[in-house]
Amino acid sequence: MKLEPNHLYHVYNQGNDRQQIFFSREDYPFFLKKVRKHILPEADVLAYCLMPNHYHFLIYTSEQSCVRVKAGNIEVQRLTNAVRVISSSYTNFINKRDERSGSLFRQRTKFKLLTSKEQPPNLGFICFHYIHQNPLKAKIVKAMEDWEFSSFRDYAGLRNGSLCSFKLAESILGLTKEGFIEESQLIMRDDVQKLIH
Repeated sequence: MKLEPNHLYHVYNQGNDRQQIFFSREDYPFFLKKVRKHILPEADVLAYCLMPNHYHFLIYTSEQSCVRVKAGNIEVQRLTNAVRVISSSYTNFINKRDERSGSLFRQRTKFKLLTSKEQPPNLGFICFHYIHQNPLKAKIVKAMEDWEFSSFRDYAGLRNGSLCSFKLAESILGLTKEGFIEESQLIMRDDVQKLIH
């Protein structure tokens, strides 16, 4: 997919054959350090959630995100390459540490465009809350704030995270600090969820 600047994308991937990708508590912050190093120079992260066998990011692209660069024998956009580097380096780390081999992630990371004329205008807002609801829907926590590997705690004021661009999320998605918790509890309809995948 060709990325366009100044758009929202739902970026996600899962373990090969739906296998686990995070094996210990330390793996989650290790992965986020790679996101900070490789994605933040290229784009803004508005929300994220790392799950035991997959991850979600809501990303806002810039002109920089879409610049084409050489990656081996091919040309790719900078943001696409950043995601590729994260997947590859994280897989290499896990394989070496755990004495395993082979691919950890599915071959292609998905980049779903959320801001186009064909999509409902509030799709980014829906995706933002969908991402945070993942641990709750998977029944690995009883409340969204119980899952530490998402940006929910940061937006709820329970932690001072610096990975997400809060002001940008507020302006693009129409978020408010006062309404955040209540809006986060809204149930996402199945037909709407299909639009963000």
